[in-house]
Amino acid sequence: MNAALLKVQGLTKFFPITTGLFRRTAGGIKAVDNVSFEIAEGETLGLVGESGCGKTTTGRLILRLIDRTAGEMQFNLGERGIDLGTLSRDELRRFRKHMQLIFQDPFSSLNPRMTVLDIIAEPLRAHKYGNRAEIEDRVRWLTQAVGLQVEYLRRYPHAFSGGQRQRICIARALVLNPKLVICDEPVSALDVSVQAQILNLLKDLQRELGLTYLFIAHDLSVVENISARVAVMYAGRIVEMAATSELFHHPRHPYTEALMNALPKPEPGARTGRIVLPGEVADPSNLPPGCAFHPRCRYARDGCREATPKLRALGHAHLCACHRAEEIELGGV
Repeated sequence: MNAALLKVQGLTKFFPITTGLFRRTAGGIKAVDNVSFEIAEGETLGLVGESGCGKTTTGRLILRLIDRTAGEMQFNLGERGIDLGTLSRDELRRFRKHMQLIFQDPFSSLNPRMTVLDIIAEPLRAHKYGNRAEIEDRVRWLTQAVGLQVEYLRRYPHAFSGGQRQRICIARALVLNPKLVICDEPVSALDVSVQAQILNLLKDLQRELGLTYLFIAHDLSVVENISARVAVMYAGRIVEMAATSELFHHPRHPYTEALMNALPKPEPGARTGRIVLPGEVADPSNLPPGCAFHPRCRYARDGCREATPKLRALGHAHLCACHRAEEIELGGV
């Protein structure tokens, strides 16, 4: 594996809950709670979990779109490491060309009053990249690289399908030649056939341009297709992380097992025991004591209700936060 491009250590984000006329703080929402991981250069790390688990907030914290409560985010650019959390506003603006975001919704993330040329060229103009001819040459090359025709550059977003709009979003994200791209559920709003095309495009661009992805999704089949490693989040914490094949075939956390069990089976007549999780997703403003998953876990014991499990190594590069990970046998895909 290559050297780590991004190291996240103890990343935490609490949103205060205020009440009353004077907006007194009455509590807090633990959106991201002590999250740590690394992404090697050229690697794709998948980040999965239910809606509201904190995966999108994690991506926005790394990009400094919102400020952290605690933790460190080190970006290794060449031989020097840069603490993203300490960059000033001007330094962050200059550094953003190394980190870009592909949004989930290709319809609302494009300005309907701008042509495709202006949309893709906007980051270049913001960072004062060359003259007009150099900007247009860069845009034309990238337009073809994402599978669009150069003739489309004078059109407006309403003239394109969802898949074509997402290709425009990808071109805009890559036009500054970033090192790290955070993909925030980039195919969830697309048809299944179009999803496959966009995923293949992202993999081709990664090989060609040497990109590193943090791929955020809730669809496990999509994550399996593109990721080298997968991290599973629940209630703001990473509960399991391993290589994709290892995680899918040998999960060690009961929540991961339930996610795998929910995947559609390729054989229509296959009969397998369905795992139905009782209750609701843990409330991030009022988490249960001990393991946050224990009210829904069929393997929970008294110890699970008392102490919060730490993310620990169970084997080669397989991390899990479960008190009973060594005792229980779980089913994978």
